[in-house]
Amino acid sequence: MVRKAVLPVAGWGTRFLPATKAMPKEMFPIIDKPVVQFIVEECLHAGVENIIFVTGRHKRPIEHHFDINTDLEKHLEQGGKDELLANIREFSRLTNPIYIRQKEQLGLGHAVLVSEPVVGNEPFVVALGDVIIDGEENVIRRMIEIHERFGKSVVAVFEVDRKKVSKYGIVSGKFIEEDVYLIDDLVEKPKEEEAPSNLAIVGRYLFTPKIFEKLKITPVGKGGEIQLTDAIKLMLEDEVVYSIKVNAKVYDTGTPIGYLMTLVEFALERKDIKDEFLEFLEHTVSRYNQRTGKA
Repeated sequence: MVRKAVLPVAGWGTRFLPATKAMPKEMFPIIDKPVVQFIVEECLHAGVENIIFVTGRHKRPIEHHFDINTDLEKHLEQGGKDELLANIREFSRLTNPIYIRQKEQLGLGHAVLVSEPVVGNEPFVVALGDVIIDGEENVIRRMIEIHERFGKSVVAVFEVDRKKVSKYGIVSGKFIEEDVYLIDDLVEKPKEEEAPSNLAIVGRYLFTPKIFEKLKITPVGKGGEIQLTDAIKLMLEDEVVYSIKVNAKVYDTGTPIGYLMTLVEFALERKDIKDEFLEFLEHTVSRYNQRTGKA
């Protein structure tokens, strides 16, 4: 049974400086909901309620967000804002947040290793705090199903343009059944000509406790960090690792352009604002084309 999820959220978010000097990038809003809440909701909908946040000293706003705020609830109740009140009450009480510090920024692999005392000797999910997956099927639930069938680790992947493989951890594998593969190779951010496939790791993992053993002996990799993909590769020496291909829209909010694209697409899906927003976009693009001579 998978009961815990680890969310590594201790990074500095340097791509968004100076905004991230005081505000974690995981708390950036997608209209009216912070990015990290989407990931936590994905975990909750998969039946995983124990959320282990691997944080740093600059990430306190995340802790405040998932805490119960009785003053705010009282204010909403007195103002008759019942829908908002129900929303924050339900979410705050469904989640069981656990916080552990990553005292040094030594990479994703190190962040996962830091969680070992809390995770213990049981399977667990790792979900990156800046990747939103929007689709009918809950990816974490699907990963749990595969783990329960085979008893092994599972990595979620999605297809990317080969010209973009250098931005991701890339895997190749043997086809097992629809969207399920046995991984035979992993490469962290390879050059286009060196990539074994165009299947990129999507920021969702389900590990057996074996991963901790491998992380402890994983040498420092690219960027002077302990790479999680290197540890998974070491796991392949002892046991098989499965992958599932995600058939959903993947939003990477960890870069300025990715964040902006996510905002626009989510806004166009909101019934309460999409018409006015679309009109604004069309008008803005038209004015831009006229000004730059692209009309």
